[in-house]
Amino acid sequence: MSAPRKAPRRRTAEKAGARISEHRLDNGLRVLIAERHTDPVVAVMTWYQVGARNESEREAGYSHFLEHLMFKGAQRFGRGEVDRLTTVLGGSNNAFTSYDHTAYWFELASDRWEHALEMEADRMRGLTLDPVEFDSERAVVLEELSMGLDDPWRALSESVQAALFERHPYRRPIIGHPDSLAAATVGDLRAYYDRFYHPANALIVLAGDVRKRDALARVRSHFGGIPAGTPVAAADCFRGELAEPRGEKRVRMSWDDRAQRLCIAWPTVPVGTDDDFRLDLVSTVLASGRLSRLHRRLVLDRGLATSVSTSNDTRVESGVFWLFAEAAQGVAAEELERAVDAELSELARDLVAPAELRRAKKILASSEHYDAETASDLAEQLGEYAVDADWRLCIDGQGRLAAVTRSQLRDAARRLLAPDRRVVGWSLPAEVADAWPAVRPAAGRRRTQARSRKGARAARGRGGSGARTRGSR
Repeated sequence: MSAPRKAPRRRTAEKAGARISEHRLDNGLRVLIAERHTDPVVAVMTWYQVGARNESEREAGYSHFLEHLMFKGAQRFGRGEVDRLTTVLGGSNNAFTSYDHTAYWFELASDRWEHALEMEADRMRGLTLDPVEFDSERAVVLEELSMGLDDPWRALSESVQAALFERHPYRRPIIGHPDSLAAATVGDLRAYYDRFYHPANALIVLAGDVRKRDALARVRSHFGGIPAGTPVAAADCFRGELAEPRGEKRVRMSWDDRAQRLCIAWPTVPVGTDDDFRLDLVSTVLASGRLSRLHRRLVLDRGLATSVSTSNDTRVESGVFWLFAEAAQGVAAEELERAVDAELSELARDLVAPAELRRAKKILASSEHYDAETASDLAEQLGEYAVDADWRLCIDGQGRLAAVTRSQLRDAARRLLAPDRRVVGWSLPAEVADAWPAVRPAAGRRRTQARSRKGARAARGRGGSGARTRGSR
């Protein structure tokens, strides 16, 4: 007896007043059209399924560097022409790179949006990579990187993430490293561009005041003749194993100020899984707003911290749950960590109150509606889900959040935020860091030695060093 056939995935849907349809050209280019006529504006986003995850150690930072170079001239539109023409047309443009994708966006009036397609089709395969522009833009990226080195939170979170993902590219910062960028040649970036920038690895999202049939015809006229390109599986790099953690790890660093900064991270799950939605609620219960547990108890009631935040940073192959806190003046680092551990233990032990779960769901629902308010917001939301998982999650996500129960939330916190799965990082004043042992016992628990493991995943790019970097040109 043959296995039952799966129901075909729907190719149309509605969201925030937009009629959404999915299409694919013969060369593999995917197209999402979100037709909504509330404003005479169209957002055009081009997404490539390539980010820091797809880089070898030698290529660290190439995806972000290439994002910058995509504005430095192609066959039809030369150096500065993309920005100049966008300004003349009264629109805006930008780009960003994440661990799992790179995206380029335009927002233009609905009587001139096709110009964005012309520019994107030109630079999809016609990038010039002029050596002078290459060296100039490398200097810009290296300066951007050096400026980040002055941020203590960034330094701490990157150290924690490196310990969390020992062999996987997720361990590296999206912007890369000075040595890999300094060693890059025009030929290296040309080869990287040729591997990943082509229709079979791309998605175009059109959102706003368009007509589906006409919009699809325009996309086909500009992109239909471009060859599909190398299959992604053949272009991709080797990635080390993502293994389950084998005990708590500790990272300690010193910084030239008086602040005591805490960063805790746990490896979690890929974007779009059931646990992803549960962790969204865990994060909201813990640290969203003044009424959240950590802010109310640690900042307002007890005065142990000046700030506290969490982030559920899910990606394509794994994820990170981040917790950040800064100790108040006069509060010992150990005292703040014990208080954080007590709150996490309570969440893993006791069911949240029904009213607390309802509040968290309302906060996320409100955020979801706000995030689809403009054409660009809708295009970004659809595109990010489409390249990292499935665009239908943009439609179904609220239903999946609404279905999460109190016991499911507690179970996710208990399994995924366990003490023996985490990396604990502290940034301390030099004299405190020198006096602190590398590994400390958590309150009420048997001491666990940090051990190495084989491997170690926002945003949807949400938080920590998993946050995407926007190109500054």
